[in-house]
Amino acid sequence: MKSKKFDVVVIGSGPGGYVCAIRLAQLGFKTAIVEKYNSLGGTCLNVGCIPSKSLLDSSHHYDDILNNAKKHGIEINGEVSLDFKKMINRKDDVVSQTVKGIDFLMSKNQISVFNGKASFLEKNLISIEGCYETLSFDKCIIATGSKPVNLPFINLDKKRIITSTEALSLKEIPKHLIIIGGGVIGLELGQVYNRLGSKVSVIEYSDRITPFMDKDVSRELNKVLKKEGINFYLSHQVFQVKSNKKTVSVIAKNKKDEVISFDSDYCLVSVGRKPYTEGLNLEKIGVELDSKGRININERFETSIEGIYAIGDVVRGTMLAHKAEEEGIAVAELISGQKPHINYNLIPNVIYTWPEVASVGKSQEQLENEKIEIKVGKFPMRALGRSRASGDLDGFVKIIADKKSDEILGFHIIGARAADLIIEGVTAMEFRASCEDISMMSHPHPTYSEAIKEAALSALENRPLHI
Repeated sequence: MKSKKFDVVVIGSGPGGYVCAIRLAQLGFKTAIVEKYNSLGGTCLNVGCIPSKSLLDSSHHYDDILNNAKKHGIEINGEVSLDFKKMINRKDDVVSQTVKGIDFLMSKNQISVFNGKASFLEKNLISIEGCYETLSFDKCIIATGSKPVNLPFINLDKKRIITSTEALSLKEIPKHLIIIGGGVIGLELGQVYNRLGSKVSVIEYSDRITPFMDKDVSRELNKVLKKEGINFYLSHQVFQVKSNKKTVSVIAKNKKDEVISFDSDYCLVSVGRKPYTEGLNLEKIGVELDSKGRININERFETSIEGIYAIGDVVRGTMLAHKAEEEGIAVAELISGQKPHINYNLIPNVIYTWPEVASVGKSQEQLENEKIEIKVGKFPMRALGRSRASGDLDGFVKIIADKKSDEILGFHIIGARAADLIIEGVTAMEFRASCEDISMMSHPHPTYSEAIKEAALSALENRPLHI
């Protein structure tokens, strides 16, 4: 078996892996990347972020035509029809174009690409399933990402009982879609199919959806999605899911211990994700995992074995594409002798429902639990001229600051373009800005961003200008 030698081999081509490989190549390392599948980009580009946003946008256009066109004086003569197959094909085209972009970047940066499942033979040597050669290296970065979690009593047949991967490529619009889990993935896909005409029921174990977000934001998102027709069953524990080819039966208990039965044609299991390390043969070289299956790393992303590093979903921290990217850049620069910096408190979270949800820093609940004296400023989106012009009235901006120093500690937005607006909060907090700093900045009128200045004024002296 032939062997090729590289300075660094990256295993996994998701946002963490491919960005890491690019940065390594820029820094002069002879770099290879190994991807299990034939398509680069990992979960995010192929069956996650990109395809889900494509369907969210397509379904949003459809929903706007049905429910909002007349408000804008647009009359649709004749029936509005939906070509679901074409919508799915467009999603596939978006994915294909994005993946080709990654292929181009690998070629441009002279990164060698190998397709097949990587497995460690020694600490400096891997084999690739289906290849007649091995790769030797000085250093290796594991960026193999994560996969959906299942509940132990559920048989995922991937036909009627499905994960997000299958939900992105259905052949038909469900009549009734039951979603187990009220987190990001479940809510985004739930809104897609609700817009397309499915009855959607979300069953969540916690007493609120998106339990990791600020309580006020969770409450507002619940209210908006419920108004759109999504049914929520909070504080419900699912204990049985069965399929009989064409229908699915889900049985759960509520907080009163009453048994409730749900019948549908599809059930989406969306209860989180877990690190993916299967087949890497980590035990062979002694790489240690923690109790949750994550690879243990030190502050330099190095595992228990010298020269072997890990980043992204496969290590501790939030499972977010942009977090993985930052770690990919950081580990490449650390290997080259630089001193990069990542502030994990300032990794923003986004939910791409409409209205969008975005946050950075700590929630009010977290800060109160830490006994930190705070002040809170909120401003409703509906008070903005820009919101009234577009008809996007739901949501608010909430800024939480230290009561004494005025330093911003948490930044939470639910509303139109929240995903793009949150970077103002990230920037402000990176430079340890205060509410007063933001209140003195000129925000363009009319824009959604004016709500940020108003929320800062509300926290500063309780003196917002437009309510």
